[in-house]
Amino acid sequence: QVQLVESGGGLVQPGGSLRLSCAASGFDFSMYAMEWYRQNPGKERAFVAGITSAGGRTYYADSVKGRFTASRDNAKNTVYLQMNSLKPEDTALYYCNVRISSRNSWGQGTQVTVSS
Repeated sequence: QVQLVESGGGLVQPGGSLRLSCAASGFDFSMYAMEWYRQNPGKERAFVAGITSAGGRTYYADSVKGRFTASRDNAKNTVYLQMNSLKPEDTALYYCNVRISSRNSWGQGTQVTVSS
């Protein structure tokens, strides 16, 4: 079965950086686009960034363009989210996602807190 495990979250000061990782298993990772989402309590999960199956194209929410970079290593079945110039409003639980045959799969999330 599909399994996604996020890691790399933590507490960081405004202006700082973090790199999130998402290790995938249970499916042919190199065949699927991967996406990152984030969510705060009481709010809907929101799209953050995505990367195509071979990594040739990335796409971002306007709120993170120029600050976040999605990448992947298909040999390691892992997708990354490099987050720079972090702002307090980036605080959220971050999830990775894969959609296979119209079915979404999610990891357990990793918490990112941006605070001084």
